[in-house]
Amino acid sequence: MTSQHGSPELPPAFPLAAAWGDTASVGNLVSLLAGARGRLAAPAVGDPAWCAAAGPRTGQLQRDARAERGTPWPQPLVSHYARYFRDGNRTAYEGLVGARQQRLTRAVVLALAAQPGQNPDPEGPSGAAPAWLDEVIDGAFLLCEQSSWSWAAHEDVFTRTGDVLPDLDRPYLDLGAGEVAAQLAWLDLVLGAELDGRAPGLRRRIRDEVLSRVIRPFLDRLDWHWLGLDGDVHNWNPWIHSNLLAAALFLVDDPGVRALTVARCIEGLDRFLAAIPADGAIDEGFAYWWNGAGRALEGLSLLTEATGGALDADLPVVREMAAFPHRMHIGGSWYLNVADGPAQAAPALPWSMLRRWAGQLGNADAAAHAEGADSGEPAPAAGLGRMLRPILAAGAHGVAAGPSVGEGAGPGSGSVVGAGYPLVPFAYLPSVQVMVARETAGSSTGLFLAAKGGHNGEHHNHRDVGSVVVAVDGVPLLVDAGQPTYTAQTFGPDRYSIRAMQSAWHSVPAPAGQEQGTGKEFAAHVVHVPAAGNPVLGLELGAAYGLAPGQWVRTAALDRDARQVRVTDTWDLAAAPQEGAAGDGTSITYLAAGTVRIGTGAHAGTATISPAGIPVPVPVPGTGATPGNPATRGAALRWEPESAVVLVDEWQLDDPLLAGVWGARLTRLRFRMSADNRAAGAFTLTVEATP
Repeated sequence: MTSQHGSPELPPAFPLAAAWGDTASVGNLVSLLAGARGRLAAPAVGDPAWCAAAGPRTGQLQRDARAERGTPWPQPLVSHYARYFRDGNRTAYEGLVGARQQRLTRAVVLALAAQPGQNPDPEGPSGAAPAWLDEVIDGAFLLCEQSSWSWAAHEDVFTRTGDVLPDLDRPYLDLGAGEVAAQLAWLDLVLGAELDGRAPGLRRRIRDEVLSRVIRPFLDRLDWHWLGLDGDVHNWNPWIHSNLLAAALFLVDDPGVRALTVARCIEGLDRFLAAIPADGAIDEGFAYWWNGAGRALEGLSLLTEATGGALDADLPVVREMAAFPHRMHIGGSWYLNVADGPAQAAPALPWSMLRRWAGQLGNADAAAHAEGADSGEPAPAAGLGRMLRPILAAGAHGVAAGPSVGEGAGPGSGSVVGAGYPLVPFAYLPSVQVMVARETAGSSTGLFLAAKGGHNGEHHNHRDVGSVVVAVDGVPLLVDAGQPTYTAQTFGPDRYSIRAMQSAWHSVPAPAGQEQGTGKEFAAHVVHVPAAGNPVLGLELGAAYGLAPGQWVRTAALDRDARQVRVTDTWDLAAAPQEGAAGDGTSITYLAAGTVRIGTGAHAGTATISPAGIPVPVPVPGTGATPGNPATRGAALRWEPESAVVLVDEWQLDDPLLAGVWGARLTRLRFRMSADNRAAGAFTLTVEATP
């Protein structure tokens, strides 16, 4: 069955459909969205709310904008675009496109700040405002002239035709296209009248391009994989739908087309929310939360504002989603990373959005966490829409940096003032089988343990079933490497030939040297459910290797009284197994960051890991860790049986993303079992903080 606007009919169990019903129908949306631009929290240029745009909060942005004004704009060329199809490199093109869009975002902010009579550019007379408008006009027109808004890595032109040039008659609607459409929409919202006066015809050109490249392909086709019609719903869904909402609300003038587009976006977001488990977990992890669940929250906020509160999304699934980031927090800027996620939070995250939602939902922990994590200065890489919100919040509260919780974004936004990171002592998310536990509630000092079950068919999956992460004083030392730089190989048939994706380079077992398999059937089975007072996760891991589940059992525990983390593996492989590709027999791997020292002689069966060499981009409160000066304490390891042979492999990190998180290297410790316990045996690793 299909709905009246040409997409499959949603069952009433979908959260938005159940909550909003006919209120969100196309017919009702036509009237609900009338005058929507005037109800949005982002006012037009000239409003006093933009006074903060020229304040210290945007100091670095202003310096960058002034330095680049008058210089040639970044110019992505066909040779850059074609590199993805030639050699798999996607950063050459995407980097230039991103630089062009970030420059445009900076120009918009300076144009808002430099209006005559408001906050004149201190480096020039009142005529500075037209100069910044020209910068905006040039950047917007360059985007209109850009042959494709999609990223080469997502285009289907090569697979369809063998061409390495985008097909102008068949625009591809992907993440990149959605980002450009939303950027043009936001700049039109806040600078529209000025654009009409400075470059008549540009706004009409913007609307024509967005309609032909984004809106029409969205309405005319139902074969976009990110719609989730096949049941596989991932972060592309809310990322694109939230950007389409901005494009429809700000750039589509026909009331019927606008309402139809918004209704389709609501249906799409509803599929995403319906796929979120009751505990709010995101199987792609903390980093992708921002471009999945976070994008959904932004889209829902936009709907609430545009409809004057008629579409309110205070739903149970939304409450749980908002709690996910602080539950994954290790300390400082460190977070539990799974799949294609870095362990360090990116500098351009829109914490003000999460803080705003936390205030609305009354979630004090989520609010305090967002407050503590907000660096104070928004970054252009986050996107124009995500830049404007915190600037407005700063202006509303008269602050230059580090705005308070509760931004007054509208009725019911609330105000929850946090006193620092909540650093919850325990969380368990059964849908993804992830446990996190720390030694002391509210403090990053001491031990932190994360243990993961799950399966190897998760989004952005790495073969990491059964893996553990251990931090000392808020800095991870037994780690998950995380995301390397994306190339064509990353999402191709050779994905698992990339070291960072292999179980051989995660902190997991290797029965007979075997790699874990790929797919949902290669999964863990929970045999001991952890609790706040007993943070012990027991997992059967055999199925992850194609064995019977109970042939390998791992128990990961934090003993707060003893101040120890213990990870115990037991196995019964029935007979001495054939060696796998690694040729190591049965072994157990742990991946370490920092500097590793293996004990010898009287200290056999022990090792130490110090944080020396791990970059610390921001201080970790209470630990003495500051940029360039990691925490002084490390991890002391000991294992039983001592007879296990320790093989040490250094991974020299030449990938800039990995090196930026971990420094020059990671170290793999492979505990190879002796001949008498390869088929059946037990191994326990105990971790304590060094004195």
